[in-house]
Amino acid sequence: MTKIYLLALVVVYNFCFSAGISMNGVRTIPPVLNIGAVFALNSTIGKVAKVAIEAAVEDVNSNPAILGGTKLKLTVHDTNYSRFLGMVEALTLLENETVAIIGPQFSVIAHLVSHIANEFQVPLLSFAATDPSLSSLQYPFFVRTTQSDLYQMAAIADIVDYFGWRNVIALYVDDDHGRNGIAALGDKLAEKRCRLSHKVPLSPKGSRNQIIDTLLTVSSMMSRIIVLHTYDIWGLEVLNAAKHLRMMESGYVWIVTDWLSSILDTDSQLHSEKMDDIQGVLTLRMYTQSSEEKRKFVTRWRHLTRRNTLNGPIGLNSFGLYAYDTLWLLAHAIGAFFDQGGNISFSEDSKLSELSRGDMRFSSMSIFNGGKMLLDNILQVNMTGVTGPIKFTSDRDLINPAYEVINVIGTGSRRIGYWSNYSGLSVVPPEALYKEPSNRSASSQHLYSAVWPGQTTQKPRGWVFPNNGRHLRIGVPSQVYDAAVGDFAITTERTKMVDFTQPYMESGLVVVAPIKKLNSNAWAFLNPFTPKMWCVTGIFFLVVGVVVWILEHRLNDDFRGPPKRQIGTILWFSFSTLFFSHKERTVNSLSRLVLIIWLFVVLILTSSYTASLTSILTVEQLSSPIKDIQSLVASSDPIGYQRGSFAENYLTDELNIDKSRLVPLNTAEEYEKALTDGPKNGGVSAVIDERACMEVFLSTRCEFSIIGQEFTRIGWGFAFPRDSPLAVDMSIAILELSENGDLQRIHDKWLTRSACSSQGTKQEADRLHLKSFWGLFVLCGVACLLALLIYLIQIVRQFARHYLDLQELESAGPSSQSSRLQTFISFAGEKEVVIKNLSKKRKLERASTGDIDKDKSTDGDLNGSVNPGDEA
Repeated sequence: MTKIYLLALVVVYNFCFSAGISMNGVRTIPPVLNIGAVFALNSTIGKVAKVAIEAAVEDVNSNPAILGGTKLKLTVHDTNYSRFLGMVEALTLLENETVAIIGPQFSVIAHLVSHIANEFQVPLLSFAATDPSLSSLQYPFFVRTTQSDLYQMAAIADIVDYFGWRNVIALYVDDDHGRNGIAALGDKLAEKRCRLSHKVPLSPKGSRNQIIDTLLTVSSMMSRIIVLHTYDIWGLEVLNAAKHLRMMESGYVWIVTDWLSSILDTDSQLHSEKMDDIQGVLTLRMYTQSSEEKRKFVTRWRHLTRRNTLNGPIGLNSFGLYAYDTLWLLAHAIGAFFDQGGNISFSEDSKLSELSRGDMRFSSMSIFNGGKMLLDNILQVNMTGVTGPIKFTSDRDLINPAYEVINVIGTGSRRIGYWSNYSGLSVVPPEALYKEPSNRSASSQHLYSAVWPGQTTQKPRGWVFPNNGRHLRIGVPSQVYDAAVGDFAITTERTKMVDFTQPYMESGLVVVAPIKKLNSNAWAFLNPFTPKMWCVTGIFFLVVGVVVWILEHRLNDDFRGPPKRQIGTILWFSFSTLFFSHKERTVNSLSRLVLIIWLFVVLILTSSYTASLTSILTVEQLSSPIKDIQSLVASSDPIGYQRGSFAENYLTDELNIDKSRLVPLNTAEEYEKALTDGPKNGGVSAVIDERACMEVFLSTRCEFSIIGQEFTRIGWGFAFPRDSPLAVDMSIAILELSENGDLQRIHDKWLTRSACSSQGTKQEADRLHLKSFWGLFVLCGVACLLALLIYLIQIVRQFARHYLDLQELESAGPSSQSSRLQTFISFAGEKEVVIKNLSKKRKLERASTGDIDKDKSTDGDLNGSVNPGDEA
């Protein structure tokens, strides 16, 4: 009985020890932890991942600083590309109290196994499931330890935008991985104003004939930018079929997701025939920073593959690096789990206790009680691995997503640049740009040149007219066509329905009306200036004459004399400056300054008058009762317009013209008849249409003319269906014609036929308005005011210095202000020489008077000093 008791005690002790619990309830760290891995062992990624994960387990177990005395026990199960087997193998792992599962490799299997992980609270760490729809909301225990396809598709969208392509065909495997990846690509392309013109699915189990049929459909499409998103297992088969169908020749662009770079890295000695099938293809590779840890692991890799593989050494791809770091990430999280007091314990799932049938032992599958705590520690890991810094964002994505852009050339590949979520496309490693401010502008995006299919370095256009496609239908209004040419004005409403090219001609709405010739008359010489201009010019002649008279009156005898003479001098002098024939000389510096500025103004006025009068008398003058669009709107006359043009909506909506006034016209003959008849005979007073059309109309009808200027600014362009690549290429061609001058030469040859279209009501345009010369008049006026101000200051100082002294001599009493003002006016009227002479005379008199008084006082002093005795 004692032996049985001791045996039972040993069994209970071993159970508690294996579960990490001591007999007295104190936590102990278990010596062994079970972790599982599920992926396809024969796949390109799987065979590399197996070696990398086993190497990581060996490294962790040999480093007691990570888990202390606990060892990781790895169990690897092969899914063999099967969703069902993947689910079964995951359930099998859970029978052995597994605390975490690494994998699965494929996103479609990850969707299934994630539900199992959620149920048993076992963290699922996948280094290869890149489907962006594997979100933490639906699958809280799924952790992606590699880059999401969301970033890979963003990189492809940036490449498409960088090369100026706009339409892309997506060729993808028809499962969760393919569909969700291409959905992300569509969103990223839309952000770049590009689009997926076609989504072409491929059956995951499609035969070669099915692949060929699908590619034939793709070859009949206009776009030649093809993105291939599939699996390595038969991706090369698709490219081989494309080569067979001559879809790997010049003009095509193939952008392949990272499965191809994994093949190139894993099998460096890829068969030459397979290399021929992928020449000129662009592919992506997940970027991992250069570091000492990575260098050591790469050096060690050859030894690992010789030991762990039967078919000799295999290459190391990016997924192998992420698989190695995934195991280390899990080890760090388990270490933190133990440090926080976590226990390895499991509890039964009551939902499964009654489902044990046959070989499936559901009752042995237990819920990991510490799963949530371990998951939190996984997401909080901050370490540096062979792939670089490892840390999760709030969205559970790894930080600093980046890719290398690879171009397949010859027997290998060449890196033509990098892409990172921080700075976009560049030719320097992404970590070199992390220290600088983010710059995603178009000028900062760079890639090295690529060699495209067909062994050409010239960038493919991106679209063609396929030989087996239908002919492009080019039409004029108005049916359904692939393109439309004609006088299509680019308006806001039309751009909502079609895509326009760049304008090939600038145009705008103009007013065309009948005109009549103006005959010259006896008063034609007054026409160059407007009445206001004549008045202001005459006033300034008088003002300048008065100012010069004021400045010269006290100094110059030519500006003195009787009042009648002085008035005549003012008028004569001012108007004689018009012909520069004034005989009066000027001696005052201020008057000379005013006169110089005024003569400059007169020079400009006479020159402008002469030019305008010459134009009026030599050029045929035309007149119309309509002066511009404003006068036409203000009237009540009927207005003609081209039926079906945007002019009708513009006149009614923008200019608020009543529809009853608008008369639709169709042909040039109807235009001519309506304008000739006029509003009194059932016609119109004017026609509103686009200038280019009117120039052609007026080229043979000189009795009509364009009145005023264009009152709208629009352009003509070719119209294409929405998102047509032709619109972009036609726009580029139009810009090239515009830059080299061919577009203007075409316009001059076909639209500039006669001088009639350039004639208009010139009389109003040739008349000179005051607004053209107000600056000159202001300059002259300021000079006059400044000269008068300086002159006034000078004369006041002279008055205070000379004349007030004279007044003090003549009157000892104070004088009134009125008398002072009269004195100042008379002083200002005196000639300056007379005032100066009078002042000198008064000074001399004052000096002589002082001498006499001094003599008298001296004599008195002498007389007072004589003695009476002496006198006697």
